Amino acid sequence: MTENNLLDLLRDAVERQGSQARVAKMLGYSSATISQILSGKYQGELDNFLTKVEEIFGTRDVACPVSGTIPLNECVRERRTPFSTSNPRRVQMYRACLKCPFNTDSTKEKI
Repeated sequence: MTENNLLDLLRDAVERQGSQARVAKMLGYSSATISQILSGKYQGELDNFLTKVEEIFGTRDVACPVSGTIPLNECVRERRTPFSTSNPRRVQMYRACLKCPFNTDSTKEKI
């Protein structure tokens, strides 16, 4: 998605949620940051923020080597689920997520 599309997605999310504060909490940012971004006054880098907007509010599907085609927000939820050796599928997902190009988490560890 383009930057403009992602900003539109953010505006839609604010409208659907009813407040910038709710959207800010969902994204892990302050409502002041949301306000600055929507007004075009934000001085920081938008890349990480817009990635988070797409992960939380987007509808894009991604190809998962374990689960097949899944929505991006499910991909994010799966990769952030804690590792567990008691579930073979969880082990498979954990290993696949570490190498996945859709994994944007900066704290990725390598097996």
